[in-house]
Amino acid sequence: MAAKVDFTIEQGATWKHSLLLKSGGESGPALNLTGYTAKMQVRAGLGATAVLLELSTANGRIIITAVAGRLDFLVPAAVTAALSFPAAVCDILLTSPGGEVTRLFQGVVTLSLGATK
Repeated sequence: MAAKVDFTIEQGATWKHSLLLKSGGESGPALNLTGYTAKMQVRAGLGATAVLLELSTANGRIIITAVAGRLDFLVPAAVTAALSFPAAVCDILLTSPGGEVTRLFQGVVTLSLGATK
């Protein structure tokens, strides 16, 4: 079952977040992610068809440091400035080199609206 992870994105600011994946729990060794890809989508709700924000290894907004088991998420300030939802849902899918897909986490994304434009 996917873990629950919630995020807050500050509108108009660069958003960065990192996840370390380990095998066997918190004290285990880093999960080797060589050859893996990742994709995260933010939508207004679980049944919504429109994607409000997408991060992936393909679009460069998710960077995988394979041997360290690390996922780095990066959304530029120009992109967060254009966001306008109050809260939305997200999940992230990790795809192995063999095509096996795992949903790592799911959660809520809250947008902290900014005053400075």
